[in-house]
Amino acid sequence: MIGRLGSTELLIIFGVVLVVFGPSKLPELGRSLGRGIREFRQATHGLKESIEVEVEDPDKEEL
Repeated sequence: MIGRLGSTELLIIFGVVLVVFGPSKLPELGRSLGRGIREFRQATHGLKESIEVEVEDPDKEEL
């Protein structure tokens, strides 16, 4: 039930992350997480486009 996290739960999670990683590592951790999410979105977008092209015209060969 990730979609139903309240503000209290988010604060607890943030506090645990802060204790585990420390304040100096949080910006680096955020950047790494952002890059990973961006790469995942790009990969799924590319896969989705290739599937859509194949479904539209399966006989057409790619160059």
